[in-house]
Amino acid sequence: MLFNSFEYAIFLPVVFIIYWFVTNRSLKIQNLTILVASYFFYGWWDWRFLSLIIFSTVVDFLVGQGLIKTDNRMTRKMWLWLSIVVNLGLLGVFKYYNFFLDSLYNAAPGLQAVMGFNTLSIILPVGISFYTFQTLSYTIDIYKRKLEPTNDFIAFAAYVAFFPQLVAGPIERATNLLPQFKQKRIFNYTAAVDGMRQILWGLFKKIVIADNSAVFANEIFANSESYSGSVLLFGALFFAIQIYGDFSGYSDIAIGTARLFGFNLMRNFAFPYFSRDIAEFWRRWHISLSTWFRDYLYIPLGGSRGGRGMQIRNIFIIFIVSGFWHGANWTFLAWGALHAVFFLPLLLTKKNRTHLDIAAKGELLPSLKELMGMAVTFGLVLIAWVFFRAEDLGHAFRYLGGIFSGSLFTVPSFHDSKKALTVFILITVFIIIEWLGREREYAIAGLDFRFKKPVRYAIYYAIVLVIFWAGGQGQQFIYFQF
Repeated sequence: MLFNSFEYAIFLPVVFIIYWFVTNRSLKIQNLTILVASYFFYGWWDWRFLSLIIFSTVVDFLVGQGLIKTDNRMTRKMWLWLSIVVNLGLLGVFKYYNFFLDSLYNAAPGLQAVMGFNTLSIILPVGISFYTFQTLSYTIDIYKRKLEPTNDFIAFAAYVAFFPQLVAGPIERATNLLPQFKQKRIFNYTAAVDGMRQILWGLFKKIVIADNSAVFANEIFANSESYSGSVLLFGALFFAIQIYGDFSGYSDIAIGTARLFGFNLMRNFAFPYFSRDIAEFWRRWHISLSTWFRDYLYIPLGGSRGGRGMQIRNIFIIFIVSGFWHGANWTFLAWGALHAVFFLPLLLTKKNRTHLDIAAKGELLPSLKELMGMAVTFGLVLIAWVFFRAEDLGHAFRYLGGIFSGSLFTVPSFHDSKKALTVFILITVFIIIEWLGREREYAIAGLDFRFKKPVRYAIYYAIVLVIFWAGGQGQQFIYFQF
Protein backbone atom coordinates (compact mmCIF):
# COMPACT_ATOMS: atom_id res chain seq x y z
CA MET A 1 0.00 0.00 0.00
CA LEU A 2 1.50 3.31 -1.10
CA PHE A 3 1.35 6.45 1.05
CA ASN A 4 0.20 8.39 -2.00
CA SER A 5 -2.59 5.96 -2.93
CA PHE A 6 -6.37 6.15 -2.62
CA GLU A 7 -6.33 3.00 -0.48
CA TYR A 8 -4.03 4.61 2.07
CA ALA A 9 -6.22 7.73 2.16
CA ILE A 10 -9.00 5.44 3.45
CA PHE A 11 -6.80 3.19 5.59
CA LEU A 12 -5.15 5.94 7.66
CA PRO A 13 -8.27 7.74 8.98
CA VAL A 14 -10.01 4.41 9.70
CA VAL A 15 -7.06 3.20 11.80
CA PHE A 16 -6.77 6.62 13.44
CA ILE A 17 -10.44 6.60 14.52
CA ILE A 18 -10.31 3.03 15.84
CA TYR A 19 -7.01 3.71 17.65
CA TRP A 20 -8.08 6.90 19.46
CA PHE A 21 -11.85 6.47 19.85
CA VAL A 22 -12.44 2.72 20.16
CA THR A 23 -9.34 1.13 21.72
CA ASN A 24 -7.95 4.12 23.64
CA ARG A 25 -8.84 2.74 27.10
CA SER A 26 -6.39 -0.16 26.91
CA LEU A 27 -2.70 0.16 26.00
CA LYS A 28 -2.46 -3.52 25.04
CA ILE A 29 -5.49 -3.29 22.74
CA GLN A 30 -4.09 -0.08 21.21
CA ASN A 31 -0.85 -1.94 20.49
CA LEU A 32 -2.83 -4.85 19.07
CA THR A 33 -4.67 -2.37 16.84
CA ILE A 34 -1.33 -1.07 15.56
CA LEU A 35 -0.11 -4.63 14.97
CA VAL A 36 -3.22 -5.74 13.05
CA ALA A 37 -3.21 -2.52 11.01
CA SER A 38 0.50 -2.98 10.25
CA TYR A 39 0.04 -6.57 9.09
CA PHE A 40 -2.91 -5.50 6.95
CA PHE A 41 -0.82 -2.66 5.51
CA TYR A 42 2.07 -5.01 4.67
CA GLY A 43 -0.16 -7.86 3.50
CA TRP A 44 -1.91 -5.52 1.05
CA TRP A 45 1.23 -5.80 -1.10
CA ASP A 46 1.58 -9.59 -0.80
CA TRP A 47 0.11 -11.44 2.19
CA ARG A 48 2.43 -14.42 1.65
CA PHE A 49 5.45 -12.46 2.92
CA LEU A 50 3.76 -11.79 6.25
CA SER A 51 5.15 -15.18 7.30
CA LEU A 52 8.71 -13.81 7.00
CA ILE A 53 8.20 -10.82 9.23
CA ILE A 54 6.25 -12.92 11.76
CA PHE A 55 9.02 -15.54 11.75
CA SER A 56 11.74 -12.90 12.35
CA THR A 57 9.63 -11.37 15.11
CA VAL A 58 9.15 -14.69 16.92
CA VAL A 59 12.84 -15.65 16.60
CA ASP A 60 14.14 -12.36 17.97
CA PHE A 61 11.56 -12.25 20.76
CA LEU A 62 12.71 -15.72 21.88
CA VAL A 63 16.37 -14.72 21.50
CA GLY A 64 15.75 -11.76 23.79
CA GLN A 65 14.17 -14.07 26.37
CA GLY A 66 17.10 -16.48 26.06
CA LEU A 67 19.72 -13.74 26.50
CA ILE A 68 18.23 -12.43 29.72
CA LYS A 69 18.11 -15.88 31.34
CA THR A 70 21.85 -16.55 31.25
CA ASP A 71 25.12 -14.81 32.06
CA ASN A 72 27.19 -17.53 30.42
CA ARG A 73 29.29 -15.84 27.74
CA MET A 74 29.22 -18.70 25.26
CA THR A 75 25.48 -19.27 25.65
CA ARG A 76 24.77 -15.58 25.14
CA LYS A 77 26.92 -15.58 21.99
CA MET A 78 25.01 -18.58 20.67
CA TRP A 79 21.70 -16.77 21.16
CA LEU A 80 23.07 -13.67 19.44
CA TRP A 81 24.41 -15.65 16.49
CA LEU A 82 21.06 -17.40 16.14
CA SER A 83 19.44 -13.99 15.59
CA ILE A 84 22.17 -12.85 13.20
CA VAL A 85 22.17 -16.04 11.13
CA VAL A 86 18.37 -16.24 10.85
CA ASN A 87 17.87 -12.58 9.95
CA LEU A 88 20.83 -12.14 7.63
CA GLY A 89 20.22 -15.63 6.22
CA LEU A 90 16.71 -14.68 5.11
CA LEU A 91 17.99 -11.39 3.74
CA GLY A 92 20.80 -13.19 1.93
CA VAL A 93 18.53 -15.74 0.25
CA PHE A 94 15.95 -13.26 -0.98
CA LYS A 95 18.27 -10.39 -1.85
CA TYR A 96 21.73 -11.76 -2.64
CA TYR A 97 21.54 -15.46 -3.58
CA ASN A 98 21.07 -14.86 -7.31
CA PHE A 99 23.70 -12.10 -7.34
CA PHE A 100 26.42 -14.27 -5.81
CA LEU A 101 25.55 -17.25 -7.99
CA ASP A 102 25.53 -15.20 -11.20
CA SER A 103 28.81 -13.50 -10.25
CA LEU A 104 30.42 -16.87 -9.53
CA TYR A 105 29.26 -18.40 -12.82
CA ASN A 106 30.34 -15.32 -14.78
CA ALA A 107 33.81 -15.53 -13.22
CA ALA A 108 34.07 -19.30 -13.80
CA PRO A 109 31.46 -20.53 -16.32
CA GLY A 110 32.51 -24.17 -15.91
CA LEU A 111 31.34 -24.19 -12.29
CA GLN A 112 27.67 -24.21 -13.26
CA ALA A 113 27.89 -27.71 -14.69
CA VAL A 114 29.86 -28.93 -11.66
CA MET A 115 27.80 -27.30 -8.91
CA GLY A 116 24.38 -27.66 -10.49
CA PHE A 117 22.85 -24.73 -8.58
CA ASN A 118 20.41 -22.53 -10.48
CA THR A 119 19.15 -19.04 -9.78
CA LEU A 120 15.82 -18.77 -8.00
CA SER A 121 12.67 -17.09 -9.31
CA ILE A 122 11.91 -15.17 -6.14
CA ILE A 123 10.46 -11.73 -5.40
CA LEU A 124 12.29 -9.44 -2.99
CA PRO A 125 9.95 -8.83 -0.04
CA VAL A 126 9.27 -5.11 0.38
CA GLY A 127 11.08 -3.60 3.37
CA ILE A 128 13.03 -6.72 4.33
CA SER A 129 16.30 -4.77 4.65
CA PHE A 130 14.62 -2.30 6.99
CA TYR A 131 12.83 -4.57 9.41
CA THR A 132 15.77 -7.00 9.46
CA PHE A 133 18.07 -4.29 10.78
CA GLN A 134 15.37 -3.14 13.18
CA THR A 135 15.01 -6.56 14.81
CA LEU A 136 18.79 -7.03 14.86
CA SER A 137 19.20 -3.80 16.85
CA TYR A 138 16.97 -5.34 19.53
CA THR A 139 19.00 -8.52 20.03
CA ILE A 140 22.38 -6.79 19.72
CA ASP A 141 21.46 -4.14 22.30
CA ILE A 142 20.21 -6.83 24.70
CA TYR A 143 23.45 -8.76 24.20
CA LYS A 144 25.43 -5.58 24.95
CA ARG A 145 23.20 -5.03 28.00
CA LYS A 146 21.99 -1.68 26.69
CA LEU A 147 18.38 -2.85 26.70
CA GLU A 148 16.16 -5.09 28.81
CA PRO A 149 14.12 -7.57 26.74
CA THR A 150 10.36 -7.18 26.77
CA ASN A 151 7.94 -9.84 27.93
CA ASP A 152 5.13 -8.23 25.94
CA PHE A 153 5.05 -10.01 22.59
CA ILE A 154 2.30 -7.76 21.18
CA ALA A 155 4.33 -4.62 21.92
CA PHE A 156 7.45 -6.17 20.39
CA ALA A 157 5.63 -7.36 17.27
CA ALA A 158 4.05 -3.91 16.86
CA TYR A 159 7.53 -2.34 17.18
CA VAL A 160 8.90 -4.58 14.41
CA ALA A 161 5.93 -4.10 12.06
CA PHE A 162 4.95 -0.49 12.85
CA PHE A 163 3.33 0.43 9.54
CA PRO A 164 4.47 4.06 9.07
CA GLN A 165 8.14 3.04 8.84
CA LEU A 166 7.84 -0.68 8.07
CA VAL A 167 8.84 -0.76 4.40
CA ALA A 168 11.29 2.14 4.01
CA GLY A 169 12.31 3.36 7.43
CA PRO A 170 13.52 5.20 9.36
CA ILE A 171 15.28 2.14 10.81
CA GLU A 172 14.29 2.51 14.43
CA ARG A 173 16.34 1.30 17.37
CA ALA A 174 14.57 -0.76 19.97
CA THR A 175 16.00 1.57 22.61
CA ASN A 176 14.00 4.46 21.11
CA LEU A 177 10.76 3.03 19.72
CA LEU A 178 10.00 -0.07 21.80
CA PRO A 179 9.63 1.81 25.13
CA GLN A 180 7.02 4.04 23.45
CA PHE A 181 4.79 0.98 22.98
CA LYS A 182 4.90 0.41 26.74
CA GLN A 183 3.81 3.92 27.71
CA LYS A 184 0.23 5.17 27.81
CA ARG A 185 -0.36 7.53 24.90
CA ILE A 186 -2.62 10.57 25.11
CA PHE A 187 -3.77 12.40 22.00
CA ASN A 188 -1.78 15.60 21.52
CA TYR A 189 -3.47 18.06 19.18
CA THR A 190 -0.33 20.16 18.62
CA ALA A 191 1.75 17.09 17.77
CA ALA A 192 -1.00 15.81 15.45
CA VAL A 193 -1.16 19.12 13.58
CA ASP A 194 2.61 19.09 13.23
CA GLY A 195 2.38 15.52 11.97
CA MET A 196 -0.20 16.47 9.34
CA ARG A 197 2.00 19.37 8.25
CA GLN A 198 4.99 17.05 7.82
CA ILE A 199 2.84 14.54 5.93
CA LEU A 200 1.72 17.33 3.58
CA TRP A 201 5.31 18.36 2.90
CA GLY A 202 6.32 14.74 2.35
CA LEU A 203 3.53 14.27 -0.19
CA PHE A 204 4.64 17.44 -1.98
CA LYS A 205 8.22 16.15 -2.15
CA LYS A 206 7.10 12.78 -3.46
CA ILE A 207 4.26 13.63 -5.85
CA VAL A 208 5.36 17.01 -7.20
CA ILE A 209 9.15 16.96 -7.00
CA ALA A 210 10.24 13.31 -7.12
CA ASP A 211 7.63 11.94 -9.54
CA ASN A 212 8.08 14.79 -12.02
CA SER A 213 11.87 14.52 -11.84
CA ALA A 214 11.58 10.75 -12.36
CA VAL A 215 9.98 11.21 -15.81
CA PHE A 216 13.11 12.93 -17.15
CA ALA A 217 15.64 10.91 -15.13
CA ASN A 218 14.15 7.62 -16.40
CA GLU A 219 13.99 8.82 -20.00
CA ILE A 220 17.54 10.16 -20.05
CA PHE A 221 19.17 7.19 -18.29
CA ALA A 222 17.27 4.71 -20.49
CA ASN A 223 18.46 6.44 -23.68
CA SER A 224 21.73 7.96 -22.53
CA GLU A 225 23.58 7.16 -25.77
CA SER A 226 21.19 9.44 -27.66
CA TYR A 227 21.75 12.58 -25.58
CA SER A 228 24.39 15.26 -25.35
CA GLY A 229 26.58 15.77 -22.31
CA SER A 230 24.48 18.74 -21.17
CA VAL A 231 21.29 16.65 -21.16
CA LEU A 232 23.08 13.78 -19.39
CA LEU A 233 24.15 16.24 -16.70
CA PHE A 234 20.53 17.30 -16.27
CA GLY A 235 19.55 13.62 -16.16
CA ALA A 236 21.89 13.10 -13.19
CA LEU A 237 20.53 16.26 -11.57
CA PHE A 238 16.94 15.08 -12.05
CA PHE A 239 17.80 11.74 -10.46
CA ALA A 240 19.54 13.42 -7.51
CA ILE A 241 16.41 15.47 -6.87
CA GLN A 242 14.16 12.46 -7.48
CA ILE A 243 15.84 10.17 -4.96
CA TYR A 244 16.01 12.90 -2.33
CA GLY A 245 12.40 14.00 -2.81
CA ASP A 246 11.23 10.39 -2.94
CA PHE A 247 13.09 9.01 0.07
CA SER A 248 13.00 12.05 2.35
CA GLY A 249 9.36 12.53 1.33
CA TYR A 250 8.62 8.97 2.48
CA SER A 251 10.43 9.63 5.76
CA ASP A 252 8.44 12.83 6.31
CA ILE A 253 5.16 10.98 5.77
CA ALA A 254 6.28 8.14 8.07
CA ILE A 255 7.40 10.46 10.86
CA GLY A 256 4.29 12.63 10.54
CA THR A 257 1.99 9.58 10.53
CA ALA A 258 3.70 8.16 13.63
CA ARG A 259 3.15 11.49 15.39
CA LEU A 260 -0.61 11.17 14.73
CA PHE A 261 -0.55 8.01 16.84
CA GLY A 262 1.57 9.46 19.63
CA PHE A 263 4.98 8.10 18.54
CA ASN A 264 8.22 9.94 17.85
CA LEU A 265 10.46 8.45 15.16
CA MET A 266 14.04 9.49 14.59
CA ARG A 267 14.90 12.07 11.96
CA ASN A 268 16.14 10.48 8.74
CA PHE A 269 17.16 13.47 6.60
CA ALA A 270 18.58 16.86 7.56
CA PHE A 271 18.89 18.79 4.27
CA PRO A 272 21.86 16.73 2.98
CA TYR A 273 22.34 18.67 -0.26
CA PHE A 274 23.35 21.72 1.77
CA SER A 275 26.36 19.81 3.13
CA ARG A 276 29.81 21.36 2.83
CA ASP A 277 31.76 18.08 2.72
CA ILE A 278 31.06 14.37 2.30
CA ALA A 279 31.29 13.67 6.03
CA GLU A 280 28.53 16.20 6.67
CA PHE A 281 26.50 14.69 3.83
CA TRP A 282 26.53 11.30 5.56
CA ARG A 283 25.50 12.86 8.85
CA ARG A 284 22.47 14.25 7.04
CA TRP A 285 21.55 11.53 4.49
CA HIS A 286 19.61 8.39 5.55
CA ILE A 287 20.63 9.06 9.14
CA SER A 288 19.01 5.92 10.55
CA LEU A 289 21.09 3.66 8.28
CA SER A 290 24.40 5.53 8.56
CA THR A 291 24.18 5.61 12.38
CA TRP A 292 23.18 1.91 12.41
CA PHE A 293 26.33 0.98 10.50
CA ARG A 294 28.39 3.32 12.68
CA ASP A 295 27.20 1.76 15.95
CA TYR A 296 26.89 -1.90 14.94
CA LEU A 297 29.72 -2.26 12.40
CA TYR A 298 32.18 0.64 12.27
CA ILE A 299 32.79 1.06 16.01
CA PRO A 300 33.02 -2.71 16.70
CA LEU A 301 35.63 -2.91 13.91
CA GLY A 302 37.70 -0.33 15.78
CA GLY A 303 36.35 2.82 14.18
CA SER A 304 39.03 5.47 13.76
CA ARG A 305 40.98 4.42 16.86
CA GLY A 306 43.66 2.35 15.10
CA GLY A 307 46.44 3.25 12.70
CA ARG A 308 46.03 4.57 9.17
CA GLY A 309 45.70 1.09 7.68
CA MET A 310 42.88 0.13 10.05
CA GLN A 311 41.09 3.44 9.49
CA ILE A 312 41.20 3.01 5.72
CA ARG A 313 40.01 -0.60 6.01
CA ASN A 314 37.10 0.31 8.27
CA ILE A 315 35.95 3.18 6.08
CA PHE A 316 35.92 1.00 2.96
CA ILE A 317 34.11 -1.80 4.81
CA ILE A 318 31.34 0.42 6.12
CA PHE A 319 30.73 2.23 2.83
CA ILE A 320 30.91 -0.88 0.65
CA VAL A 321 28.56 -2.74 3.00
CA SER A 322 26.26 0.28 2.90
CA GLY A 323 26.29 0.12 -0.89
CA PHE A 324 25.64 -3.62 -0.83
CA TRP A 325 22.73 -3.11 1.58
CA HIS A 326 21.03 -1.07 -1.15
CA GLY A 327 21.04 -3.84 -3.70
CA ALA A 328 22.68 -6.85 -5.26
CA ASN A 329 24.49 -5.09 -8.08
CA TRP A 330 28.10 -4.06 -8.67
CA THR A 331 26.87 -0.51 -9.26
CA PHE A 332 25.87 -0.20 -5.59
CA LEU A 333 29.25 -1.52 -4.49
CA ALA A 334 30.94 1.06 -6.73
CA TRP A 335 28.68 3.77 -5.29
CA GLY A 336 29.74 2.83 -1.76
CA ALA A 337 33.43 2.57 -2.70
CA LEU A 338 33.33 6.01 -4.32
CA HIS A 339 31.94 7.55 -1.15
CA ALA A 340 34.71 5.84 0.81
CA VAL A 341 37.27 7.45 -1.51
CA PHE A 342 35.57 10.84 -1.07
CA PHE A 343 35.45 10.43 2.72
CA LEU A 344 39.00 9.20 3.38
CA PRO A 345 40.87 12.54 2.95
CA LEU A 346 38.63 14.13 5.56
CA LEU A 347 39.17 11.28 8.02
CA LEU A 348 42.93 11.11 7.54
CA THR A 349 43.31 14.88 7.96
CA LYS A 350 40.90 14.82 10.93
CA LYS A 351 38.50 17.20 9.22
CA ASN A 352 35.56 14.81 9.12
CA ARG A 353 33.80 16.62 11.97
CA THR A 354 34.40 20.18 10.83
CA HIS A 355 30.82 21.02 9.86
CA LEU A 356 28.55 19.92 12.70
CA ASP A 357 25.96 22.66 12.31
CA ILE A 358 23.76 23.66 9.39
CA ALA A 359 25.28 25.90 6.69
CA ALA A 360 24.89 29.66 7.19
CA LYS A 361 23.10 29.20 10.51
CA GLY A 362 21.17 32.36 11.36
CA GLU A 363 22.05 33.92 8.01
CA LEU A 364 20.03 34.31 4.84
CA LEU A 365 22.87 33.45 2.48
CA PRO A 366 25.98 31.25 2.80
CA SER A 367 29.49 32.62 2.65
CA LEU A 368 31.51 32.12 -0.53
CA LYS A 369 33.52 29.37 1.21
CA GLU A 370 30.34 27.57 2.26
CA LEU A 371 28.85 27.94 -1.21
CA MET A 372 31.99 26.45 -2.78
CA GLY A 373 31.96 23.59 -0.28
CA MET A 374 28.33 22.80 -1.04
CA ALA A 375 28.96 22.94 -4.80
CA VAL A 376 31.96 20.59 -4.65
CA THR A 377 30.19 18.17 -2.30
CA PHE A 378 27.06 18.07 -4.45
CA GLY A 379 29.23 17.50 -7.53
CA LEU A 380 30.88 14.46 -5.91
CA VAL A 381 27.52 13.12 -4.75
CA LEU A 382 26.16 13.60 -8.28
CA ILE A 383 28.97 11.53 -9.82
CA ALA A 384 28.27 8.74 -7.33
CA TRP A 385 24.51 8.88 -8.05
CA VAL A 386 25.26 7.97 -11.68
CA PHE A 387 26.61 4.60 -10.49
CA PHE A 388 23.64 4.17 -8.16
CA ARG A 389 21.15 4.74 -11.00
CA ALA A 390 22.97 3.03 -13.89
CA GLU A 391 21.99 -0.44 -15.10
CA ASP A 392 25.54 -1.75 -14.77
CA LEU A 393 29.12 -0.49 -14.43
CA GLY A 394 29.57 -0.16 -18.19
CA HIS A 395 26.48 2.01 -18.42
CA ALA A 396 27.75 4.21 -15.55
CA PHE A 397 31.14 4.78 -17.20
CA ARG A 398 29.57 5.50 -20.59
CA TYR A 399 27.14 7.92 -18.96
CA LEU A 400 29.94 9.80 -17.19
CA GLY A 401 32.00 9.75 -20.36
CA GLY A 402 29.08 11.39 -22.15
CA ILE A 403 28.87 14.11 -19.51
CA PHE A 404 32.57 14.90 -19.60
CA SER A 405 32.65 15.37 -23.36
CA GLY A 406 32.59 18.36 -25.65
CA SER A 407 28.80 18.18 -25.88
CA LEU A 408 28.59 19.19 -22.21
CA PHE A 409 28.72 22.80 -23.38
CA THR A 410 25.87 22.53 -25.86
CA VAL A 411 22.35 23.80 -25.21
CA PRO A 412 20.33 20.93 -23.67
CA SER A 413 17.33 19.69 -25.64
CA PHE A 414 14.54 17.66 -24.01
CA HIS A 415 11.73 15.65 -25.57
CA ASP A 416 9.26 17.98 -23.83
CA SER A 417 11.01 21.30 -23.24
CA LYS A 418 7.92 23.00 -21.80
CA LYS A 419 7.44 20.26 -19.24
CA ALA A 420 11.16 20.27 -18.41
CA LEU A 421 11.05 24.03 -17.78
CA THR A 422 8.01 23.64 -15.51
CA VAL A 423 9.73 20.91 -13.50
CA PHE A 424 12.91 22.97 -13.27
CA ILE A 425 10.91 25.92 -11.88
CA LEU A 426 9.19 23.65 -9.34
CA ILE A 427 12.56 22.26 -8.25
CA THR A 428 14.00 25.77 -7.91
CA VAL A 429 11.09 26.88 -5.71
CA PHE A 430 11.44 23.67 -3.70
CA ILE A 431 15.16 24.26 -3.09
CA ILE A 432 14.49 27.85 -1.97
CA ILE A 433 11.85 26.68 0.52
CA GLU A 434 14.18 23.96 1.80
CA TRP A 435 16.99 26.50 2.22
CA LEU A 436 14.79 28.95 4.13
CA GLY A 437 13.55 26.16 6.41
CA ARG A 438 16.85 24.34 6.82
CA GLU A 439 17.16 25.08 10.55
CA ARG A 440 13.92 23.21 11.31
CA GLU A 441 13.30 19.47 11.32
CA TYR A 442 11.59 19.81 7.94
CA ALA A 443 11.25 22.79 5.63
CA ILE A 444 7.75 24.06 6.54
CA ALA A 445 7.91 23.17 10.24
CA GLY A 446 8.28 26.85 11.14
CA LEU A 447 4.99 28.01 9.60
CA ASP A 448 3.39 28.04 13.05
CA PHE A 449 5.90 30.62 14.22
CA ARG A 450 6.19 32.80 11.14
CA PHE A 451 2.59 33.35 10.00
CA LYS A 452 -0.84 33.88 11.46
CA LYS A 453 -3.50 31.22 11.05
CA PRO A 454 -5.21 32.58 7.87
CA VAL A 455 -1.85 32.84 6.08
CA ARG A 456 -0.77 29.38 7.23
CA TYR A 457 -3.94 27.77 5.95
CA ALA A 458 -3.64 29.64 2.67
CA ILE A 459 -0.15 28.12 2.28
CA TYR A 460 -1.45 24.65 3.14
CA TYR A 461 -4.25 24.90 0.57
CA ALA A 462 -1.77 26.22 -2.00
CA ILE A 463 0.46 23.17 -1.45
CA VAL A 464 -2.55 20.86 -1.83
CA LEU A 465 -3.54 22.60 -5.08
CA VAL A 466 0.00 22.30 -6.44
CA ILE A 467 -0.01 18.58 -5.57
CA PHE A 468 -3.20 18.05 -7.58
CA TRP A 469 -2.23 20.43 -10.39
CA ALA A 470 1.43 19.54 -10.86
CA GLY A 471 1.62 16.01 -9.47
CA GLY A 472 3.68 13.71 -11.65
CA GLN A 473 2.88 10.24 -12.89
CA GLY A 474 2.48 7.89 -9.91
CA GLN A 475 5.80 6.22 -9.17
CA GLN A 476 6.56 3.56 -6.56
CA PHE A 477 8.85 4.76 -3.78
CA ILE A 478 12.43 4.05 -4.84
CA TYR A 479 13.46 2.50 -1.53
CA PHE A 480 10.73 -0.15 -1.69
CA GLN A 481 13.20 -2.15 -3.80
CA PHE A 482 15.76 -2.14 -1.01
